[in-house]
Amino acid sequence: MIRDDSKIQTDVIAELRWDPRVGSEELGVAVKDGVVTLSGTVDSFAKKYAAIHAVQRVFGVKAIAEEVRVLLPGTVNRSDTDLAHGALNALRWDVEVPHDRVNVRVDEGWVWLEGEVEWQYQKAAAERAVRYLTGVRGVTNSLRIKAKAFAPEVKKRIEDALMRNAELDAKHIAVETFDGTVTLRGSVRSWTERADAERAAWSAPGVTKVDDRLMVHI
Repeated sequence: MIRDDSKIQTDVIAELRWDPRVGSEELGVAVKDGVVTLSGTVDSFAKKYAAIHAVQRVFGVKAIAEEVRVLLPGTVNRSDTDLAHGALNALRWDVEVPHDRVNVRVDEGWVWLEGEVEWQYQKAAAERAVRYLTGVRGVTNSLRIKAKAFAPEVKKRIEDALMRNAELDAKHIAVETFDGTVTLRGSVRSWTERADAERAAWSAPGVTKVDDRLMVHI
């Protein structure tokens, strides 16, 4: 079912206002052929992240063009040194993060994460740990996934995982594997399904990269 752009725009605006993490921020929402352009200014990186995910939850959204700027209030500005120490402490306190393998660099409130971890969930956890720190303007996650032996049956494992997920219509997803890279092709019905499929692929042993080419078809 193809949804009208005006209806998608109305729903996106309503979802942004509904999400308390976004708050009362006034964000611009434009929609053309299911592609949402989100623009404006927010006062924290956490709100920007929440706004993008709110848009992804709306039925009919095919893609997002994100043009949201983070403009920190003067009262929450932190020095890069202070923010770097805060990031290191946050990583140490997160049980999913191998903090001894993660290097932190901060420049004008932007946090870079570098190093090598074993699993994608560790990479995601590291970003989550620093994303909500006061004073963060943005995060660049450059953590690499350590190359491991790529099990020959990994394609079957991923396909089985997709089939087990009640939210996914797995018959529309094709899985290709080669030398640590998993390529997902086909179509899903929402951004949530796309994220679930990608998460299933990352959970297989030996995967160092997921090339997500799934299209959101309504």
